[in-house]
Amino acid sequence: MPTRKTTTLNLGITLFKDKLSSSLTKQTISVLQINLGKRCNLACTHCHVEASPKRTEELSPTICQQLIRLIHQFPEIQVVDLTGGAPEMNYGFKQLVEAARCTGKQVIVRSNLTIYFEDGFGDLPEYFAKHQVQVVASLPCYIADNVDKMRGTGVFDASIKALQWLNQLGYGKKSDLSLDLVYNPPLPTSEKFSLAPEQTKLERDYKIFLQEHFGIVFNNLFTITNLAVGRTKMYLERKKLHNSYLQFLESNFNHSTVEHLMCLNELSVDYLGNVYDCDFNQMMNLPAKTRNGESLTVAKLLEFGSLNLINEIQTASYCYGCTAGCGSSCGGALL
Repeated sequence: MPTRKTTTLNLGITLFKDKLSSSLTKQTISVLQINLGKRCNLACTHCHVEASPKRTEELSPTICQQLIRLIHQFPEIQVVDLTGGAPEMNYGFKQLVEAARCTGKQVIVRSNLTIYFEDGFGDLPEYFAKHQVQVVASLPCYIADNVDKMRGTGVFDASIKALQWLNQLGYGKKSDLSLDLVYNPPLPTSEKFSLAPEQTKLERDYKIFLQEHFGIVFNNLFTITNLAVGRTKMYLERKKLHNSYLQFLESNFNHSTVEHLMCLNELSVDYLGNVYDCDFNQMMNLPAKTRNGESLTVAKLLEFGSLNLINEIQTASYCYGCTAGCGSSCGGALL
């Protein structure tokens, strides 16, 4: 239970840090998540990164080389998690994959699947299989109309073809070729909010439907709560639902999720080399801080030869999205 005085924001919710019995502090860093840039072939309505075909921001050669040094220098990093935008479209993608794999680290690519059908990217499924890259693919529903409303016309059909392609290469079938799907709830249209369905049951429903209709198999389904960040936040504000949505998430705060939060053992890096506690803080420009209160960068991690420079994890009201109900993370439900 909270042990300190609570503060209420103008939004009508309690400061997230006041919900906690103690400050959030980093554990051993095992996950390095890199956002390679904003370039993407899609412009999904719920995208917290606000990526699109019109965005041009991406990793530079200098920051890419710093990240490769980081990957080689710190054996405690077990997972290199590549995201975007469409990470595959942004500079340095294959360099980072190969740097991580040659040092024995697991590589995750957060793929929108449709990128495989864009000019110049048709080699990706075979490339992923060659390097045993774990594919985590967005498929926010197994019904075509729902997917196309969130992600664009034709995205469902292209996603199905991509999943079948990955299956043909052994993804979802071979132990070293993991294929996971991601479910995001539809954005609310009224104050009748709900949390994501129970992950295990929904995974079973996905597997039955996709197998029966398309012959598709996959490993795991991850349910991820929509956080009030990026386009989701803009949408909620337009609908005048932002504050009430945060209040809903706070009302479902589950203290048991806190010890499993992804920010505890993760560093998130943007295309400029700035370091954050998580991807959501990155999108809201809330940088990780050193013990001296300075914003952290990849260059500083290399200079000090340590990943253990963060005193306290930065939090905000949207953190309630990660702690509501069964919890939420880039790896799905926490409980």
